[in-house]
Amino acid sequence: MTYTVDKTTQEALNAFKQFDVDTQLALLWFGYLDIKDQLQPAPPNSVAEPANAVFDQIKALPQEQQLQAQRDIANCANTPVSRAYGAQSANGKLQVWLSLAQGMEEGTIINLPEGYQLPSETNNFVNQVKGLSFEQRINFSLSAVEAMGATVR
Repeated sequence: MTYTVDKTTQEALNAFKQFDVDTQLALLWFGYLDIKDQLQPAPPNSVAEPANAVFDQIKALPQEQQLQAQRDIANCANTPVSRAYGAQSANGKLQVWLSLAQGMEEGTIINLPEGYQLPSETNNFVNQVKGLSFEQRINFSLSAVEAMGATVR
């Protein structure tokens, strides 16, 4: 899949990067909820298998460690899970986050605390993203998650 980041999407991406890691994780979750009914993920095996391997590593962890693994990925920490994530293609990285979101819905992945509310400083960002087309939202998501994960050397 090829994707491009236009000026509006880049502005949203720049705003996203300014938030702390837990807010970024919450924004990814709420973004997923907002577009999940439009998603039709059917990645080829070359994307799905390595992405599922990373997801399975996270799923096997106790819930607090699941959250830490997600934080490590978002922070590009040099951990085994973050390095495995970093080795994924952009589509593989997006597939990991889609699987994590689905796991949150199923209860196999730690979810946000009950009653969690996004910080008020995210309001402009959320409105900005809601103004993006579906394709722009996907491009935003790809760009956001592609920058995550430890660099594999």
